[in-house]
Amino acid sequence: MSSFRTRLTLILIAMIGLSVLAGGLFMGKTFKDNHMDALQENMEREIGIILDQMDWRTGEPDALFGYYTQKAEKLKKLTESRVTFIRGDGVVLGDSDHDPKTMDNHLTREEVIKAKKNVVGRSIRRSDTTKENLIYVAKLVDPANPNSDIIRLALSLKTVDKSIQRIWSTLGIGLLILFVAAALISYRVASGLTKPLEQITRVSKRIKNLDYKARVTVQRNDEIGELGLAINAMADSLQVQMARIHQNESQLASVLDNMINGIIMIDRTGKIGLINRYAEDLLGLSARDLVGRSYGEAKQQYELSQIIQDGLERREHLREEITFYFPEERLLDLNLVPIFEENEEFGGVMLVLQDVTAIRRLERMRSEFVANVSHELKTPVTAVKGFAETLLGGAVDDPETARSFLQIIFDESDRLNRLIGDILELSKIESRRVPLQFSPIELSTFINKTVELMGSEAVRKNIRISVKTEPDIYVEADEDRLRQIIMNLLANGISYTPDGGHVSIQVEPVNSLGIGDEMDYDHIRIHISDTGIGIPKKDLPRIFERFYRVDKARSRSSGGTGLGLSIVKHLVELHRGSISVDSKVGSGSTFTIELPVIQ
Repeated sequence: MSSFRTRLTLILIAMIGLSVLAGGLFMGKTFKDNHMDALQENMEREIGIILDQMDWRTGEPDALFGYYTQKAEKLKKLTESRVTFIRGDGVVLGDSDHDPKTMDNHLTREEVIKAKKNVVGRSIRRSDTTKENLIYVAKLVDPANPNSDIIRLALSLKTVDKSIQRIWSTLGIGLLILFVAAALISYRVASGLTKPLEQITRVSKRIKNLDYKARVTVQRNDEIGELGLAINAMADSLQVQMARIHQNESQLASVLDNMINGIIMIDRTGKIGLINRYAEDLLGLSARDLVGRSYGEAKQQYELSQIIQDGLERREHLREEITFYFPEERLLDLNLVPIFEENEEFGGVMLVLQDVTAIRRLERMRSEFVANVSHELKTPVTAVKGFAETLLGGAVDDPETARSFLQIIFDESDRLNRLIGDILELSKIESRRVPLQFSPIELSTFINKTVELMGSEAVRKNIRISVKTEPDIYVEADEDRLRQIIMNLLANGISYTPDGGHVSIQVEPVNSLGIGDEMDYDHIRIHISDTGIGIPKKDLPRIFERFYRVDKARSRSSGGTGLGLSIVKHLVELHRGSISVDSKVGSGSTFTIELPVIQ
């Protein structure tokens, strides 16, 4: 028997049993009430007979105790009830079960109070004298006199309880017989209903567990058979709809997770319904912690919460750019778009976040580049123009002055030519229009040849250049561009090192592993150090920017354009490498280049 069939059978048994039990309880209570009423009425009639047959005496209690006690004991044998005679003021004159001299005044007894009001008084209560539950019936001797003496009969409830127990025994046997009959009938009924329902239940559970291929085998043409057909049709529809939903969800999730903009959906009540991965990264929030909660619970800056609040209130498109400082400093372009459902009812807002930090930085760099180029070009042009005007004004007649001015014009023109060349070179490198021709380079020979090219400049300033490199260290690189990197850094070191100083270049393998007599390595590192003036710590993050100079006067006098280190950095990055600098004012600087061996 299946659990469902068992439950159905038990339900039917329980329903029948509860019905029988309720009927039995009602019958028992009705019998008990009727029996109690009949007893009390019979006791009332007995009191009437006693009054009719008894000689009622009056006088002092001491003279009457013996008379009434004797009468009470005699009447108890006849009525099988406790008999009590009570004077009108509550004094007990006689009692069949207790010495009346020791009994309390009965004027406050419930049945006595009722008898004085209604001639006859009834009550069921615990006796203070016998300490057991009794049925009391009291009646006035003279109905016309409220202060009349009273006769009271009392019967123990034990008698009634015995009768009730017999009723309950009979009911219990009847209930047991009905339960057995109900179990047999319920089993037959349940068996006919539950077998097809059990199959339908199993199929329904499989559908609930997302098994949309489950179907009911229909073998009946009644209502249960129609239910099976309906479930099969529902499963067919669900299978089609869920496949479509899963496909749409997968596409939507893929689109949201791979968007380059952050998306946050907020309903009309202010609860967050969706946060895509990019929005989590931008704001430093967790979708798991916030979806389903109010946007106000997100620990974000006030401006964002204010924009969302304004959007929910105004229900119109809002746009703002805000700088965020957590989890890192970013400039975000915020677009708040209201969402209206098919019935034009306001459904909430969609917040689109775009990181425009790089765009604004590029715009600023472009503006600064134009300003710097204009300034750098204007300086030599102004010098050339000024000295040319001086020569035209008559200085050409003085040969010594004219030669000096023409030399200045030549130097400034040469500087202008170098500046334009560096600008064009940097432009090509940044736009990645520089084709690199990679080939294996043996660094020991390559470095020595490059140092020779810088020898004349080093000799002029009495600067010693030392090279430390191991033989047979190779790297795959563009030879011309790598030489341009090394020469620019050596030229910088020579320019900013006082006469008599020292510039060194060292090459070493990185992540090397000795295998026999050979070395295996995946990167090489080049250190170029000098004993020059050094770079202040505050300037280190910016030295690779275009036109940035630590010592502007020194740079101009040395003929530098301010673009050398920027070109070096871009060329290193084209080789998929990195460059860093370590410097201390007055002690010199060390530039470190790390390049992969294989491109």
